[in-house]
Amino acid sequence: MSINDDVPRVASASREIAADAGRIFELIVDPKQQPRWDGNDNLAEASAGQRIRAVGDVFTMTLTIGSVRENHVVEFEEGRLVAWRPSEPGKPTPGHLWRWELEPIDSSRTRVTHTYDWSELTDENRLGRARATTADKLQASLERLAALAERE
Repeated sequence: MSINDDVPRVASASREIAADAGRIFELIVDPKQQPRWDGNDNLAEASAGQRIRAVGDVFTMTLTIGSVRENHVVEFEEGRLVAWRPSEPGKPTPGHLWRWELEPIDSSRTRVTHTYDWSELTDENRLGRARATTADKLQASLERLAALAERE
């Protein structure tokens, strides 16, 4: 596997969720909630009190394999947009990005787009996992997020 192949480096999925943007956004920006909707079954747990509030925030997450990731928030607009770049603790980010965009349709429906962008990924050891993160996996996260948001 090489970084210079012709595989698309951005996967994205969208769906309408029957909940207001604020409720959905809270499930995304509270790292403690993320394992509840993670369609990659990659996230084990995060400690409480890490709610994302701004670009520059860093939250930590324990993965199902037991390792810890620092997630560096690089895009943020309250209620509408959040994106972060994960890294091993104390190391530079290897170049992949997770993004959530929310577009209110009306007071009780929101279009949510989830994107995984690995176009700047430089760590060849992560390429297999990056390729495996397909639109279907992102859609699974959206389905789980919708199930939570629509019942809470």
